[in-house]
This record gives sequence, C-alpha cells and structure tokens, in this order.
Amino acid sequence: MTASEQQLAPEVLRDICGRWATGVAIVTGTDTDGTPLGLAVNSFTSLSLDPPLILFCPAHSSSTWPRIRKTSQFAVNVLSDRQAHLVRAFARSGGDKFAGVEVVPTPDGLPAFAGAAARLVCRVDDIHPGGDHEIVVGRVLRTEQSDAEPLLFHRGMTKALSMVSVSR
Repeated sequence: MTASEQQLAPEVLRDICGRWATGVAIVTGTDTDGTPLGLAVNSFTSLSLDPPLILFCPAHSSSTWPRIRKTSQFAVNVLSDRQAHLVRAFARSGGDKFAGVEVVPTPDGLPAFAGAAARLVCRVDDIHPGGDHEIVVGRVLRTEQSDAEPLLFHRGMTKALSMVSVSR
C-alpha cells in the first residue's frame, strides 16, 4: 500500500458510496427446474449501446445468483416508486420472496413484476471477478418500459423521485 492509499473499513466505504443516489432493480430468473428466483441490486448500469450491454454486481454471498447464472438468462426489473415493498423481500436471503407478489412472465418465461418502470431481458455475456462481488455483463435481448417513476436508493433508504427536489 502506498503512502497515499488509505485503509478503508467496509462500513465507511458503504456510507460514502451511499451518498450516491442509484436506481433500484431486482434481477429475476429461474432455477434449472423453473422455480422463480430474484435478488435486489443497486449496482446496475448500462455498459454499452453497441452491442447493447448492461452490468450488475451480485455478492459472492448471494445464494440466488449462482442458481440464476446456471440458466444464463435473467431479467432486470427497474422498480417503480410504488414498488419499495419489493426491495425488502428481495434483499433478504431465503424464504419465498415471491409470496404475494404480482408476477407477469416474460415471453422467455422469466418472472417479471407488474408495474416496473422498465425491464431488460438479458443473457449472460461475461462474468468478471470484482472483490467480494462478481461483475456480470448481460447482453440485452428485449426491453419494456412504462411511464412509472423510478424508485431511488440513497443513504440506506428507498425514495420516490417525487420526494426529491429537482431543479431544472
């Protein structure tokens, strides 16, 4: 470590990065037996327009992502400001995350959420190491969008865009 590098505690880095507002998405897919699976992610972004690529970063500790990865297909559901309740359910480990959730299957048979702001159906293009996470690059195959406002995540809380002061 050079003199200019600082040893950072994970909680300090989480607090600092939490000051950057992000959208909230749930990656869904199926197990090899067709069981619906999903995990909440806030490390989602576009990567390339040509070819159409996105990326997200699931933790190595995820028990859900390895099961979705086996099928090579997934959907990224960009949550709307009316879907904050889904974050709590899909951020936890274990249990039936889909209990009481309105699911609409994509044409590919992937579970998706009614009322999402947007949806991208993808296949795994590449996976890279990224510390205690994987960097998953997905090739976008199909998209859907609505007029719903996105759900934001900032400083450990979800927020509706309508609650944020925006100057133009």
